[in-house]
Amino acid sequence: MNSIELVLAMLLGVLASGYVVRMLPFSLPLPLVQIATGAAISGVLKHGVALDPDVFFLLFLPPLLFLDGWRIPKDGLLRDKTVILELALGLVVFTVLGAGFLIHWLIPAMPLAVAFALAAIVSPTDPVAVSSITARVPIPKRLMHILEGESLLNDASGLVCFRFAVAAAMTGSFSLASASLSFLWVALVGVGIGVIFTLAVNLMQRWLSRQFGEESGSPILLSLLIPFGAYLLSEQAQASGILAAVAAGITTSYVELGGRVLATTRLQRTAVWNAVQFALNGIMFVLLGEQLPGILHDAATSVQQSGHLNPWWLAVYALAITAGLGLLRFVWVWVSMRLTLLQARHRGERTSKPHWRIILAMSLAGVRGAITLAGVLTLPLLMPDGSAFPARDLTIFLATAVILLSLLMASFGLPPLLKGLELPGEPAAQREEDQARHATATVAIAAVEQTQHELAQKATAADADIYNNAAARVLAFYQRRLDCDTSDSDAAQLRKADEAERQLRLAALQAERAEIFNLARQQRISDELSRKLIRELDLTETRYR
Repeated sequence: MNSIELVLAMLLGVLASGYVVRMLPFSLPLPLVQIATGAAISGVLKHGVALDPDVFFLLFLPPLLFLDGWRIPKDGLLRDKTVILELALGLVVFTVLGAGFLIHWLIPAMPLAVAFALAAIVSPTDPVAVSSITARVPIPKRLMHILEGESLLNDASGLVCFRFAVAAAMTGSFSLASASLSFLWVALVGVGIGVIFTLAVNLMQRWLSRQFGEESGSPILLSLLIPFGAYLLSEQAQASGILAAVAAGITTSYVELGGRVLATTRLQRTAVWNAVQFALNGIMFVLLGEQLPGILHDAATSVQQSGHLNPWWLAVYALAITAGLGLLRFVWVWVSMRLTLLQARHRGERTSKPHWRIILAMSLAGVRGAITLAGVLTLPLLMPDGSAFPARDLTIFLATAVILLSLLMASFGLPPLLKGLELPGEPAAQREEDQARHATATVAIAAVEQTQHELAQKATAADADIYNNAAARVLAFYQRRLDCDTSDSDAAQLRKADEAERQLRLAALQAERAEIFNLARQQRISDELSRKLIRELDLTETRYR
């Protein structure tokens, strides 16, 4: 079977898994279904996928990390920056050291550098896997923001530590001073290249658009290419392409604030990126399932190097490493929260002790996923002298087992822990929304009145009433927003009225759409006109959805 057919089979597996997870009578994380789908594909096709580690890393990681940086809530990232940094940087180093020595103690035949590489690659967490688990159980927004922020930064820190550990395994030497200087170089230069490259590309694209115009799909294609460009340019400079992709995503989110992108382009681009994210994450887990039989077979062979002939020792290793990672995370989260509370009390702030379920939920939410899989598959096949990389198959198997076990533990443990769990709410979230709506309504009313005045000067006496009536309808819409600044009870009533209006408008839009399709089926209107009208209704419905 050629590569194109394999890719199509993987995409079909991703598509099928999305339906299967909804058909199941019980809750099961989507990644687990995708892994099972990949294993089924492997059994049916009887043909493995030969993965080039460098190509695999390039194809999957830059767009996923870019999207994480682009979409993560920046206000939550800044508000909880202390907690996020403690988890994303401190916990990663703590995990690499603690789990690295644990793995080497469990498996003496695995070199210490390789043990550190395994510990580093299982340190990053995956918010996509967590969100798939909590899809049917609401997760507090602030907790999700902290997990997203942690994942955004620990992807980079974990993968950088992984690179250093692999380099130490390849060369047989490691210098803390040299590694520290190298880390500063790869981090600072990687971030700088990501920021500068993204700004330069956007400025160039804006200038070309003003001078020569552009196709509607150009900005979308450009956004898809930016993470790859930033990654490759940074790698050429011997810096971190991972951090460059993350920095490019964060920079893009700030470039967006310029408001120069057309509304239709934003809608289409969001749809394209949602499909890319779903496909890439899904293919990675399907690939994991497809590789699983071969990984298990090779790991069973390599485990004999540790002096254990029984392949069930693989399960012992996997359970021990997963338990060790969970314990390390629990200890770090508990100590981190205690120190944060002590610092807050020292500053004179009023604080309350977090519920024990919060600490346990934070510990269980450390689910490993796509980044761990992508990283571990990039392990070199050969050493510089041409010999096989030590314990490569065993390392890949153990990382795979940690992904599976962490998914299972979180899928069964998080729902009961999260039920009814509340964190301190987003600070003044409703007030910020009301202020934003008030500000936009004020400037909108001023713009409508100015435009109405300009139209009235050009209009004839017969058209003046038409313009005045149209302006009155638009002004009434924005005046309702300003009315929300009354008492809390009145604002609550207005919000109930808005919700009722939303439901009525959605019902009306569905009826309109059904009638347009009916007219098109009866050939009373053309296909071109029906597509135009349906697009208008879809855009309107998007606003009310």
